[in-house]
Amino acid sequence: MSDAKKNRAAEPDVFPWFRKMKTTASLMFSSIILCVAVIFILLLYMRSQALPVSKMGPATEMYDIHGEVIETLNDGKNMQPVPLADISPDLIHATLAIEDRNFYHHYGFDLRGIARAAVVNLQHMAKVQGAGTITQQLARNLYLSHERTWSRKVKETYYAVQMELHMTKDQILEEYLNQIYYGHSTYGIEAASKLFFGKDAKDLTLAESAMLAGIPKGPRYYSPYYDLKSSKDRQETVLQTMVATGDITQQQADQAAKEPLNILPLEPKKPAIAGYFRDYVRSTATELLGIDEDQFDDSGLKIYTTLDAAAQKIAEETVSSQLSGYNDLQAALVAVDPRSGYVKAMVGGRNYNENQFNRALSNTRQPGSSFKPIMYVTALQQKQYTPLTQFKSEPTTFTYDSGRKTYTPSNFDNKYYDWIDLRQAIAKSDNIFAVHTILDVGPDNVIAMARKMGINSPMQPLPSLALGTFPVSPYEMASAFGIFANQGLRVEPTVIVRIEDSRGKILYEANPAKEQVIEPPYTYVMTQLMESVFENGGTGSRVSSVLKRPVAGKTGTTDTDAWLVGYTPELSTAVWVGYDKGRQINAVESHLAAPIFAEFTEKALESVPPKLFPIPDGVANVYIDPATGKLANSDCPNSRMEAFVEGTQPTAYCTEQKQDSAKPAKPKGNGTWWEDLKRWWND
Repeated sequence: MSDAKKNRAAEPDVFPWFRKMKTTASLMFSSIILCVAVIFILLLYMRSQALPVSKMGPATEMYDIHGEVIETLNDGKNMQPVPLADISPDLIHATLAIEDRNFYHHYGFDLRGIARAAVVNLQHMAKVQGAGTITQQLARNLYLSHERTWSRKVKETYYAVQMELHMTKDQILEEYLNQIYYGHSTYGIEAASKLFFGKDAKDLTLAESAMLAGIPKGPRYYSPYYDLKSSKDRQETVLQTMVATGDITQQQADQAAKEPLNILPLEPKKPAIAGYFRDYVRSTATELLGIDEDQFDDSGLKIYTTLDAAAQKIAEETVSSQLSGYNDLQAALVAVDPRSGYVKAMVGGRNYNENQFNRALSNTRQPGSSFKPIMYVTALQQKQYTPLTQFKSEPTTFTYDSGRKTYTPSNFDNKYYDWIDLRQAIAKSDNIFAVHTILDVGPDNVIAMARKMGINSPMQPLPSLALGTFPVSPYEMASAFGIFANQGLRVEPTVIVRIEDSRGKILYEANPAKEQVIEPPYTYVMTQLMESVFENGGTGSRVSSVLKRPVAGKTGTTDTDAWLVGYTPELSTAVWVGYDKGRQINAVESHLAAPIFAEFTEKALESVPPKLFPIPDGVANVYIDPATGKLANSDCPNSRMEAFVEGTQPTAYCTEQKQDSAKPAKPKGNGTWWEDLKRWWND
């Protein structure tokens, strides 16, 4: 070895990091070249392959409890394709701004959009913003299901890139605007424009375009036919997004937001059958299956519901006939089988074709005195109240919150009854008795009972809770009163029995939760007390001649609402009557809930023999003297039979006679055959 070589070998390596960087850079460059080659080959392959054939699935069908079809959901689909040139530029700009502002600058998927959505979702710790492009949405609509899986997302992106290779941007946008779902079985902007505004898509104004562009995000929430306020809010969001993208000025956005819109009335091609119920089933099914609404109609599903078509028809006809002649007055009805939890009928308004807002599910109306039984059953259980518990009905100012606050309720028409017992308080709907009770029991305990009975609407522990001042929905009330009919057993309300796919595979099957929330003796006592509502002097007595079977229930009236919630052993029904805009009801209108309830109940159960409410163990039926609250004998001729939870019935007689010589009095019939039958049954 030469001296020069020896000297070079002995020299220290002063730049080792440079050689490592050189090696790393070489590897990275080679990897990039390889990735580019793979991507290029993949793109060539995708370009060489034809796009999949668009598959429109078979119609989704909805059945009633007897297996009869009540609706074929994509029957009469409304779609009218038009070229992109025949679509208003305002609509195009609005759609791009709200759905995919980078549409003309990406290749099927938007990396910036994905990053932006990820940041927003992390900030909210929830998925509040998506990152799907218009191309991805179109690929999903044409070729894929809406199942929420990673494999579906990968396929969606693959088909989106393939579409970008086969079609121009304008072709993709045109196809999208002709396929997108706008609700009400309407697909594509031309059909939507004619449905909502009665004009061609090319003639849409900026205000109209902004409203329509906002609907596809959620037709159930943003359609003006369902909720005009949400639709207007969404329109303003679209307009502000267009300002942000530079499509319009702030002045143009403000002018468009103020522009009155001439939205045409919704006119279905055929009369709606159980329209409010069907809408609720649709939203429930999409939530259960985790699919989007715009794919629901073509999923080929078979949805077996709890609806009794005959009962539904009776409910709709009864509401319509009873409200005939009352302009703008609305009503809601929900009927539930308390034994199974199955919803048998649902009416959300007087005319579904005119207004699709479902009042049966709305928890914005005060139940008034119809809420009192929930409080009274709490008192029976926790404070050992009995039907003989008394309070004085007189003008009273109550103190609460450790004496710091006062509450002064009053009775309807300022009628008071001196000393009354619980039966009389329920029959006459006495408010003074009710407030005495809630302050005795505790509002928190009443709320706890309401929650156990399935009422989830907001409530506060105030004395006014006793008078039903906190809004609930008819759906909640019908289910809650079903617990009284079912001996304290709550069965979760159900509208869907099962869902099958097009091949008959079961995707969902109902298994309603059951819970014993009240002991049977207490519900039986409450039932006997609520029967008096329909007897002489009760607030529901005006319909006693219509009812031909044992019925229990409670009326409720506020300045704006009229209720009757009642039940038989087979059916629990809540009826609400009132106006949508807070308008007060008059004296005549306040009495309409009772005849709707009575007529519906009798007609719906026409083929069912009348049944007494079954008497559970732990109940004592005795004759009592109302004047003294003691057991009745022959010296107490005005006695009545009363049900007590075993151990709470009186033990002393109404006179000084010896018990062995006293004979219980037999009261005469009171004019209702089932009361006489009950007496005979219990003697």
